[in-house]
Order: sequence, then structure tokens, then C-alpha cells
Amino acid sequence: MTSTSNGSTEIEQSLERDIAGNIRALTRNSEAVHENGSGVISGDNLGALLRRVSEASTREIEGLVNELQELRKKLEVDGKRIQSEIARYTELSQGVLQLARVISDSVSELPSAPRLGQ
Repeated sequence: MTSTSNGSTEIEQSLERDIAGNIRALTRNSEAVHENGSGVISGDNLGALLRRVSEASTREIEGLVNELQELRKKLEVDGKRIQSEIARYTELSQGVLQLARVISDSVSELPSAPRLGQ
């Protein structure tokens, strides 16, 4: 199994745990779910419970999607900034190399200084 598959499996398991927790919490706290005298939840009550769980899960997924979209925008902005910095660095490096060549050429054209002790 690849790491992507492992990541998907972990996300699926996490979502299943969250949904199960939401169902338990809604069952305990919901006014929409009432057992009839025989201890069975009616179809209407079950439908209301499922709608609430679905709405909660949908809101959570929409929140995650929004976060991912914001992260994508940030990555795009950061990527453009980094490309710009790389281009600037390249320009500066070329300028330094040209300056070093000019200095080297200028130094080589200087008359030789007499050596000490001659």
C-alpha cells in the first residue's frame, strides 16, 4: 500500500470516527429523536437525525475545502514570490561576476610592481 493510500485510509477512518461521534452526540442531545413506547426510533425522527448529521458533516467538509483553497492561494503567492527572488538573485549574481571580471582585467593591466629585495 502506498503512502497516499495510507493517508486516504487514515482520513476515511478519521471521518468515520467524527461522523459516528456526531451521531452519538446528536442522538443524546437531539430533541428531534424520540423513541416511541417500544424503544424504536420512528422513521421521521431517524430522517431528522440523519439530516442533522449530514448537515454537520457537510459544513465540516466545506470548511476543509475552504482551508485547502486558502492554502493553494498561499502556495501560488509564495511560489511567485520565490520565482521573483530567484530571478533577482540570478541578476545580482551575474552583475557580481561581471564586476569581478572587470576588476580582474583592470588588475592584470596594472604595471608590475617591483618585488621587494630586488
